[in-house]
Amino acid sequence: MKKVAFYTLGCKLNYSESSSIARMFEDKGYYKVEFNDKPDIFIINTCSVTENADKKCRKIVREAQKINADGYVAIIGCYAQLKPAEIAEIPGVDAVLGAAEKFRLVELLDTFEKEPVNQTAKILASPIEDAVEYHTSYSLNDRTRTFLKVQDGCDYPCAYCTIPLARGKSRSDTIANIVKAANDIAARDVKEIVLTGVNIGDFGIQNGEKKETFLDLIKALDEVEGISRFRISSIEPNLLTDEVIEFVAQSKRFVPHFHIPLQSGSNKVLSLMRRRYRRELYVERVAKIKSLMPDCCIGVDVIVGHPGETYELFLESYQFLNELNISYLHVFTYSERENTLAVTIKPVVPKSERAERSKMLHILSEKKKRHFYESQIGKTGTVLFEDEIQNGQMLGFTENYIRVAVKYDPLLINETKEIQYVNLNESGLMEVMESDHYEPAH
Repeated sequence: MKKVAFYTLGCKLNYSESSSIARMFEDKGYYKVEFNDKPDIFIINTCSVTENADKKCRKIVREAQKINADGYVAIIGCYAQLKPAEIAEIPGVDAVLGAAEKFRLVELLDTFEKEPVNQTAKILASPIEDAVEYHTSYSLNDRTRTFLKVQDGCDYPCAYCTIPLARGKSRSDTIANIVKAANDIAARDVKEIVLTGVNIGDFGIQNGEKKETFLDLIKALDEVEGISRFRISSIEPNLLTDEVIEFVAQSKRFVPHFHIPLQSGSNKVLSLMRRRYRRELYVERVAKIKSLMPDCCIGVDVIVGHPGETYELFLESYQFLNELNISYLHVFTYSERENTLAVTIKPVVPKSERAERSKMLHILSEKKKRHFYESQIGKTGTVLFEDEIQNGQMLGFTENYIRVAVKYDPLLINETKEIQYVNLNESGLMEVMESDHYEPAH
């Protein structure tokens, strides 16, 4: 029985796909092991959002060779679709598979026999236009939480982004198939499902036609028994409709937590980025959410140092974020990507300046997060406890994404409990009442 191991870079979507491909191997009789357990086959699922992701791929290939010099190394993911020939030249790589091929990996590579030492790696990467099939995927690495892919690809040509080139056009599974997957996950005693995709608000495109909507999807999932929580991973502000917000506010299972990409608080920079909204719409979305769910957690994606972002425009963006009623930021430093519009835009922001702006926004994010946490002290919430221990304490997230730390109790793992927020500890985690006061969640 051959052993196979996976290493996944990048987004939660990649993790859900790696998990599904791993189950395909297991169905064929392969044995899934850890990366350092001398596997016969290494599958590296790559990202290519930043330059560092490309470098990480090369490093992991080198590590795989150290672990087992005779191991078969196959590269899949966004980097594999964008630069298959470049990857094929990396010493130790045996095969490169594109977006249309990765879910047929077991079938296409078959015996996983290594080529002679001087032989160039096998490239199985069709043009991205051929990536039209949809493959439902979900992760099962964590018994508490699963990432369920509901959508793939993107039709938005943002100036800085290569994802449409790496994943193809927007496409989705049917609601019926996704509900079936959610029921399968529920049968494994997983309590929380996070909906993931490239542009999940664009859900419903099948065979090039819009057949269903994201609102239809979440209404159907809200009826799935056995899942305590559904969480929406990330949704574009122009696709986060009033109807979606209103439904989440009164739903049985969807939690009060939205992650909404902004990318810049400057309308001029948003225009350079070719984003499909202006900051005024973002203000409306935040206000709508907070009017219906005052304790809702709102996370924001921001890119710093995009070409054309002068220091004055950055300060405009910073001030906009500072005044918004949001809970935390995910800050991304702009990285040049080939074949994108952004590399033609001037002026280019020096990398040192990008780093300084990133630092400022990380500090702002910590302030926002602390303010949000402190606003919850004295209130009650529901924690889903995880099998994760730090300094003798176990951790969990509340429905509105507050990280909670309590004294370790094995009976609490994968359980939801109602608690009262007491105080923040030195690590910035929320402390709650002692365990003998926990009440089961209704």
